[in-house]
Order: sequence, then C-alpha cells, then structure tokens
Amino acid sequence: MSFLSAMLYDRVMKSTEDACLIEWRRELLQGADGKVLEIGAGTGASLELYPQSAGLELFLAEPDENMRVRLQERIRKTRLTNVTVLSCPGERIDSEDGFFDVVFVSLVCCSVADVDASLREIRRVLKPGGSFLFLEHVAAEDGTRRRKWQDRLNRYWRKLAGNCHLNRETQRHIEDAGFTIEHIRYESLRTPMTLVRPVIRGMARPG
Repeated sequence: MSFLSAMLYDRVMKSTEDACLIEWRRELLQGADGKVLEIGAGTGASLELYPQSAGLELFLAEPDENMRVRLQERIRKTRLTNVTVLSCPGERIDSEDGFFDVVFVSLVCCSVADVDASLREIRRVLKPGGSFLFLEHVAAEDGTRRRKWQDRLNRYWRKLAGNCHLNRETQRHIEDAGFTIEHIRYESLRTPMTLVRPVIRGMARPG
C-alpha cells in the first residue's frame, strides 16, 4: 500500500468506523486476554478497544511498511504497554505452533493473497481451544443481484482496492480450514458502497 493510501486510510474509513465497526470490534474483543494476535492491524483502529487486563500480551502483525509506521505512532499514544509489532503477512505468521490464546482479524480475509494459507496459519498458531475472532465483509448470497455485480466487478475492484475481493466466501473458507464456528452474526456494513455491505462477525475454534 502506498504512503498516500496509508495516510488517508483512517479518514476514508472514519464514517463507517463510527457507524458500526468500532461497536462490532469492541463486542468481539471484550473477552480477549492472554497472548492475542491481531493480523492486518493496519493503522491501529482496534487498539483502544482491547480490554484493560494485566494479562493481555498483544501482538500486532502488519506487513505494509507505511501502515506499520502509523500503527507504531498510534501505539505510543495509547495506554497499552505490552505490545509487539510484527511485519509478517497472514500466510507466514512469525510464531511457533499453539502460541496464541486469541487471533483476531478485521477486514483482512478479503484482501490476503491466499486466504486458505492464512487460515491454516491462524489454526497452527492458536492454542487448542483458542479463539479465532473475525469481522469480515463477504460475498452476498448466491443468486442475488448484489452477488452478480460483485462477481462482475471483482477483478476491477481488486486492482483499485489493494487486492480486496468483493465475493470471497469467507465463512466457507474458515470452515474448510478446520475451524468450528461457535457463533456468527450476519450484518450489513453501514456504508454507501452497497457491494461491500454484507458482513460476518463471530468466533470460531480449531476443530
């Protein structure tokens, strides 16, 4: 992602963050504790939403250098102290097996180069019984007008939006990677861009 894109990202996303994403992230993260990995941490939109827990050890993975600079600036302004920033992508997480209690992704699975490899890595680094928290925009229901337009425009959208896919069936990918989804909610992103509105959020555990 370019320096300009990283600089403008928070401004572009602010209205949607305020409308729904902050609330949804806070709900997902309210019980996060222990060793927690956030993949694709971006500029740090979730930093202030983590619970105040003495046992929280936070690892933030962000492969884009420009995003990582802004993430580190944001960390310095927060109350968080036990934070490690990683530069690894989701497909190659810099961690031993079974290390994390929680892995969290938010608007990440849509744009990783290999979503199946990323989910296998998440399963690898989670402890047995660990929690995989997800908040992702996804493909609309098959046969709907919105899904047809997602399919038609996906190749062009990917080029404009940093490999973001309009039509990834992320729930299926999560299940195919060997996770058991314990709870899931289907939402509509509060944004004027109708093609990215379908959202899933919830929690899964390694099967």
